[in-house]
Amino acid sequence: MHLTNPSGRMSRKEAILTRSQVEGMIADGRTIIVVDGRVIKADAWLKYHPGGDKAIMHMVGRDATDEVNALHSLEARQHMLNFQIGRVEGRWRNFLPPIQGGQFKPYPQDSEIAQDAEAEKASSSGSSSPCGSPLFDIIEESSDFRNRRRSKIANLHTSSSISSLSSIELPAVDDDSKLSLMDARTQEEIDLDLAKYPALDPVTQDDIVQRYRILYDRLQSEGLFQCNYNAYFIETCRYTFLFGMFLLLLHSGWYGMSGLFLGMCWHQLVFTVHDAGHMGITHSFTIDTVLGILIADFIGGLSLGWWKRNHNVHHIVTNSPEHDPDIEHMPFFAISHRFFDSLRSTYYDRIMKYDPFAKFVVRYQHYLYYPILLFGRFNLYRLSWEYLILGQGPKKGPAWWHRWLEITGQVFFWYWFGYHVVYKSIPIASGRWAFVMISHMATAILHVQITLSHFAMSTADLGINESFPQKMLRTTMDVDCPEWLDFFHGGLQFQAIHHLFPRMPRHNLRRTQKLVQEFCKEVEIPYALYGFVDGNKEVIGRLADIGRQAAILAECQKTIAEKGEFGYH
Repeated sequence: MHLTNPSGRMSRKEAILTRSQVEGMIADGRTIIVVDGRVIKADAWLKYHPGGDKAIMHMVGRDATDEVNALHSLEARQHMLNFQIGRVEGRWRNFLPPIQGGQFKPYPQDSEIAQDAEAEKASSSGSSSPCGSPLFDIIEESSDFRNRRRSKIANLHTSSSISSLSSIELPAVDDDSKLSLMDARTQEEIDLDLAKYPALDPVTQDDIVQRYRILYDRLQSEGLFQCNYNAYFIETCRYTFLFGMFLLLLHSGWYGMSGLFLGMCWHQLVFTVHDAGHMGITHSFTIDTVLGILIADFIGGLSLGWWKRNHNVHHIVTNSPEHDPDIEHMPFFAISHRFFDSLRSTYYDRIMKYDPFAKFVVRYQHYLYYPILLFGRFNLYRLSWEYLILGQGPKKGPAWWHRWLEITGQVFFWYWFGYHVVYKSIPIASGRWAFVMISHMATAILHVQITLSHFAMSTADLGINESFPQKMLRTTMDVDCPEWLDFFHGGLQFQAIHHLFPRMPRHNLRRTQKLVQEFCKEVEIPYALYGFVDGNKEVIGRLADIGRQAAILAECQKTIAEKGEFGYH
């Protein structure tokens, strides 16, 4: 039933908006998203959003219901209603967001409105603006066609790994329509995913969404979103032991071993910061934020605000080479051949250049993977300082004070760690060097755990018709381990489950795993589960495969340059 005001008129927030009206507002630069059939105009909230503006921008023109529900508390979702400007009827057909290259037509003049309305009625699948993948249009397929293509691609791919560039044969077409090596590879990866995962037609994807929401309600009813505080008592005992050993060994002059225990403590504390960043501990925005900042900034020297801004985008556009900062590590790593095109990162607002240095490093990235990760924490310092110094977080709204508390935390960290521990407590330069390097390199296992869940998974863009749960499961891997090792992985071994339910406390993820596996079986989505060693092999294999592609491409370009044949490039 629509809400009405005292005069009997329909509430302005309940007014029905057409697709063309929404498109016109986006064309005018408005930040419009659809949540539960409600049209939200988030312009006023964009610069105040605690999770950063980029996450919202990737939802413009889309039905963001599942992303919003997964990442926000009930209070936050209620707050969004303040920005509601209308409703839409029926199933919303997503636009490609402007940040991802979507183009939008202005709302037609009065003389054109009637004609536009008729066009909308005539087509339930068309759009007045391009709304598919900017690379390839995804067609809706019949089941027979899909089954034939499944069989064909299964014959081409006898294992889960993708063939190298050398296996690609370019079509014999005229120069104006030739596919480059990279375009052919991109289409091959899309075809492989289309054959492996459910169809992208509305009926199939809507069924997946409905079953996902039923599962979400079941998990809530079983109390799996409630935190197990007894588990945190055990966590606190572990943190206290590791920090105590760091101090004891430092006092005893065992500087290398002292650094090792501090690094182990940092490694474990990150798991609690991750929980706090998702409001998975107390579910209170303020309390969990303060807990996260006290641990991340005051004890670890890293910015929680930077992590939130980065991580929220990662959860929405997982494994997208142009958009997901968690896989944008050029010039050191490329987990997709698409990085060879010097892509522009929408997160960093810069070109990720595939320059001579990158061309050299990527060819050997599978050998450099672990050595480079040993220095990962130093890069996190840089990113944290950049975020705080440049003021990339919200300056007003409920999170205005975060930056100043974090800056205080950074000063405190370098006072106790840099001055009192490294400078005052260690008398010799060699001891200081050993302490700093060992303490920081000990956290490399965390970077392995983080990259493990995504580096070996798909980076293909299947377009805007793919549902949130399918995309999360297609781009994320879980790690199988015995229950007694859960403390070591800190919940990161259940990344696929975490991506489906980001606000679930990590101590409940194992209990949820079987239910998610049942869901995957029902909707026929493969559930990627590897042992820790096998998962590492998958990652190294992916890096090696991309490295081989880089070498082949370099040879191809060299040969073409020598012969003067530029048709394929």
